[in-house]
Amino acid sequence: MICREMCLSEQDAVIALWKATGVFRKWNEPVRDIKKALEGEHSTILIGELEGAIVASIMCGEDGHRGWFYYVSTHPDHQGKGLGKSITQAAEEWLRARGIWKVQLLVRGDNAQATDFYKAQGYKDTQSICLQKVIEPA
Repeated sequence: MICREMCLSEQDAVIALWKATGVFRKWNEPVRDIKKALEGEHSTILIGELEGAIVASIMCGEDGHRGWFYYVSTHPDHQGKGLGKSITQAAEEWLRARGIWKVQLLVRGDNAQATDFYKAQGYKDTQSICLQKVIEPA
């Protein structure tokens, strides 16, 4: 698998991947999320390509101290082949190149598959509570 930064022209294929893997939620706006990630100097979306098809993705960003991962996905037909691990490692390298030494991510409490995936790569449960408030656009 070849890992590289996503191009905006690949937006439809990436959104289809997110929907196929269940990381897409109906209340999210993936077009907006993609645009912001690709336009920002502190974020990107990496994709994994296999035989010309986008089979994995990860959105990553950093705030100068720690990195965050979002929309981590591997196409269901290619899960269990190490592609998720490869795309995650590529994102870790993207952060490392920017001097970021800590990465965090959120996993829904009922997603044991994702939790097991990250723990197998050395991620630890920090026993933190995530609080959220929606701030409506002006």
